[in-house]
Amino acid sequence: MRRNIALLFPFLALLAITWMRDPPAPICRDPRVSVVPLTMPPARMLAPFLGPFHLEGAWQLESRDSKFFGYSSMVPLPDGRILAINDAGGYMRFSPPGAKPSVPQLRWIKFGPHGRDNSYHDVESVAHDPASGRYWLGLEGRNAIFRLNARLVEEARIKSPAMAGWALNTGPEALARLPDGRFVTIREITRSWRDSRLHEAVVFDGDPILHPDGRKFLFDGPDNFSVVDMALLPDGRALILMRRLLWPLPMRFAGRIVIADTARIRPGHVWHSIPLASLASVLPVDNFEAIGLVPQPDGRVAVWLMSDDNRMRRLQRTLLWKLSVDPRRLPWPDN
Repeated sequence: MRRNIALLFPFLALLAITWMRDPPAPICRDPRVSVVPLTMPPARMLAPFLGPFHLEGAWQLESRDSKFFGYSSMVPLPDGRILAINDAGGYMRFSPPGAKPSVPQLRWIKFGPHGRDNSYHDVESVAHDPASGRYWLGLEGRNAIFRLNARLVEEARIKSPAMAGWALNTGPEALARLPDGRFVTIREITRSWRDSRLHEAVVFDGDPILHPDGRKFLFDGPDNFSVVDMALLPDGRALILMRRLLWPLPMRFAGRIVIADTARIRPGHVWHSIPLASLASVLPVDNFEAIGLVPQPDGRVAVWLMSDDNRMRRLQRTLLWKLSVDPRRLPWPDN
């Protein structure tokens, strides 16, 4: 939608004044990870960007631990903690603001036989089965899916023929386990530079380790945005997080949250989505790459977002946002 550019200047000026205030004191200064709240614009200014979502809070996470960086996937755990995995095979298990406090754990995933595979593991996506405790990881660079047990030790890995043509740095950026036991993964970028919307995707009939011959389809997202993660609502619809680099130095990003109905995935067809929220660059955003959902007792859903600092702490930040949404207010995409 076109807007009068002149009307943006007072808005941007107010945002600048808001962000220039002294930063608040940390709400948690753990020896491993410090949690600092962010000053955000008023709700009435956020509403045009966030649509049906309400921003519950936003924080910056800081740590001097060498394993703290690059979080590009997350899983909210049943005990209230969050498991965040970085792009080198490290993980952080921590209590987000509002959850029961716990000591953050920063460790390495144990890949390979006896945990001795020390090669680079660029984890970009994760799916979880709470019943078995297992995790499935999508690894960029290898275009492979790894299965871990509940202790985050590798059990098996596969390279699906359906993902063989995906380029080195554009692999399985989003991965989800559907309610019926199928798995879905989506490639980060569109299939060619001439195509600004359609992303290659694969659906597996079950556990990819046992059903490696996935079937291809296409995901239709907003123009010129990359897929970076997805998570499922209780009714089976998917919230898909997307991102776009606006300017390389200093890095400025924009994001989108879209919704798609997983019941409408058909091999060989296009899976359509509807945009819900715009994580505009005029807001205090960063390279958001992880999304996780937690159903609430009142029927609403908590939506956690986390950014990847790309190991550039002076230029980028590890941000954590908590949004909430009523699924009954969200549209049902129609193919």
